[in-house]
Parts: sequence; C-alpha cells; structure tokens
Amino acid sequence: MSFQTLGLESGILKAITDAGYTQATPIQMKAIPEVMLGKHVLASAQTGTGKTAAFVLPILNELAKERNPGRGPRVLIVSPTRELANQITDSIKTYARYLKINSVTVTGGMSYNLQNRLLSKPLDILIATPGRLLDLFQQGKIKLKDTQVMVLDEADRMLDMGFIPDIRKIYNATSKQQQMLMFSATFDASIAKIAHEFLKDPVTIAIKPETKGHINIEQSLYFVDNQIHKQKLLTHFIADGEMDQAIIFTSTKRNADVLSDHLYHSDFKTAALHGDMSQGARTKTINRFKRNEIKVLVATDLASRGIDVKNITHVINYDLPRFAEDYIHRIGRTGRANKKGLAFSLVSPTDREFLKKIERFTDMKINIKTVPGLEPTKLASQPPPKRKGRGNNKPFNNSRKPFKNQTNAAGKPFKNQTNAAGKPFKNQTNAKKRMGRKSNQPFAN
Repeated sequence: MSFQTLGLESGILKAITDAGYTQATPIQMKAIPEVMLGKHVLASAQTGTGKTAAFVLPILNELAKERNPGRGPRVLIVSPTRELANQITDSIKTYARYLKINSVTVTGGMSYNLQNRLLSKPLDILIATPGRLLDLFQQGKIKLKDTQVMVLDEADRMLDMGFIPDIRKIYNATSKQQQMLMFSATFDASIAKIAHEFLKDPVTIAIKPETKGHINIEQSLYFVDNQIHKQKLLTHFIADGEMDQAIIFTSTKRNADVLSDHLYHSDFKTAALHGDMSQGARTKTINRFKRNEIKVLVATDLASRGIDVKNITHVINYDLPRFAEDYIHRIGRTGRANKKGLAFSLVSPTDREFLKKIERFTDMKINIKTVPGLEPTKLASQPPPKRKGRGNNKPFNNSRKPFKNQTNAAGKPFKNQTNAAGKPFKNQTNAKKRMGRKSNQPFAN
C-alpha cells in the first residue's frame, strides 16, 4: 500500500519520499489508520518492520492539524532504553522536517541542566526513558496532565526490565483520558494484563515475525553444564576449518572484552564490538571485519543490526539474548547471498526461560545437538530447580572465569598467556587499553 492512500499531510508525505520510502509495511498499513481515528492500539511487530513509523507518522499528522504547544507535552512516548529513545527521536526528526513540531528527549546519562532548559520551552512531543521521566516529574520539571497521546514502546522489554511500576506512576500522573498506544515484540499473558490495565477497548494488531529469510540458516542448540563446558564447546567450534568468519554474541560488554581477549591471545584473529567503544573504534573494527582481517567478532547486540558481511558462516550465541526478537537479528548475520549459514546457541540451565521465549516467538523448536566427547550431563538439558529470591533470573556471569585447562588451535593452553610485550595477560587491562576505555569505566550491557 502506498503512503499516499493513508491520508497523511503533504509535508509528512514529502519527508517520507525524501527518506526513500514509497510503500507502507504491514504494521504501518494496519496501525496508522487506527491511530488516526483516535483508537487505543495494542500492536505486536518485531524491530525492523517499520514499527516506529507506525505510531510516529499518525501522531505527527494529528499534531500538524493543530499548532498548540504548551508547557507540557501533547504526546508522551516512553521507551525502555536510551538507545531506542534516540532511534525514535531520529525518526521524528526525519518525518517532521517540514513541520513545526517541537520535540524533546530525556534519558538517563544526559545533563539535568540541559534537560531542564529544554523542558522550559513549549513542546509537542516528549520522548523519555521511564526512570529519568519519573525523576523529572517528581521534581516538578514536567507536567503531564495535558497529554493527549501516550505511547508505550517495546512494552515487553519494559516488563522484563522491571519498569512497569514506574509506568504505572507516570500513567497515574496523566489525565487518563489520552489515547494509549502500546507496541510490543511479543504477545503473552503478561503483556495482555498490562494492556488491560492501560488501554480501553484496544484494536489489536499482530504482525508475525519474518523467519522466511532464514531458510538458509541451520539452527542448533547445545546444552552446557557450566562455564568450562561452554568454553570447550566454543573452542571446538571456532577451531573448525570450515568456519570462514563468525560473530559470537555475548550478553554484556564485559563478557565480550574478556572472551575476545582470551581468543586473541590464543592465536585467533578476533576483536570485540560493543557500546563502550567510540564510534570511530566501532567503525574501524567493522571495516576490518568486512575486509576479513578479523575472523571472529565478539559482540553484544549492538552488532546484530546493520552488519552485512557476506562471508559470515557462523553465528554463535555464547549467551542467549534476553529478548526473543534479538535472536532473529543475531542469526540473520549469516546465511546471506543464498549461502548456507550455521547458528549455534549454547544453553545453560539458567537460560531455559530465554530459550522458551525464542521458540515461542519464532514458532519453532531449535534442533538439539551434541559434540562427541563434549556431551552434556542429563541435568544440563533440564530447567534449574526453582529458588527463592532473584537467583532464577540472575544473568549467567562468565566474566571472571578464565579458559582453564584448555588449548587453542595451536595446542597452547589458554591459561598464563602473554601479550605482545611478553607480559602475562591479567585482569583484562590490555583489552581496556586497546579499546581506549579508561580502567575505571564500568562495564554495562
């Protein structure tokens, strides 16, 4: 369907054309008309399907009809992370370039003084992360009673990240008469419960995840007993002579650095890629990977989008992604240009809930495999016993455990490796220097 048929303002249509788009995606075709009618909308669509434009375009369309910015925002868009908030901000700038729309973004990590100055001016749209939004509201810096539209983006992530109590406080600060839009990558009972709390008679839209593009990818999972077992399996995979290039995904930046360092000092051409690196360093690393100067890229989900390297033969989920849609993006780095690709996932007992989400999201069972001589115990394939407290959901931490009693492709042990200067590699200090990170800078996902 052409955007021309959706009843959008001429300035918005011109901006869409400038951006190079002509046809609306399925989520846009279904959501835009409903939003423009003022209905509450509950929509499910994975990242990369045009989901952001599905709510940004109709919101801009309605704002353009009536110019009346006030002290508080007319539209409130809440996103779970600053990265996603910034993506929404960029989208608004793209589509509102011919409109007189004032938007402000407030997230953690930004200067309070700067945010206070921005909020002191009339604004139409406020994009915010829950914690910083609630903080500024409680300080009296933001007024929410005049909000006409409230968007909860990536609702499943907000649920998983524990933001729903904050969202509830934010919602209670509004007039509760506004139009509510809720977008999520997945639908389940918990999302339905949240929707029932915030939305009134919503129109439900569900766009199935696109998995047809992964027909060239052989997906397998390997149960692991513990970290040592996981490390042995990884060593086996990357020593495979059929591997051309690979991306190994970890759950945290720290794990990416640690794992990359172990492999680098074990004669593998490897490098890390994550958000603690400067943009220049990330670009340099990606370009080296594209030139095949790097064989193994150890990355967080920063790299699961936007990397198009045709020679990637393997994707290894060293840590399962927390969010099911990230699994689709990760494995999509291989199997390109009609080539076959392999996607391996190393699954510990504590990862079973993440595995269930992935299989439910993709509507498929991933094949279970073993490596002769590296088979897991029977207990490894079983979910861990339930424990009190937060133990069940505690991340699998491998950041402080070295590759013990293992050898690299050259038959050298991982332990007690030396750097280029002949000094022992200890506590990952070399990685920090190589990445340009200060020694006291924290690791974060």
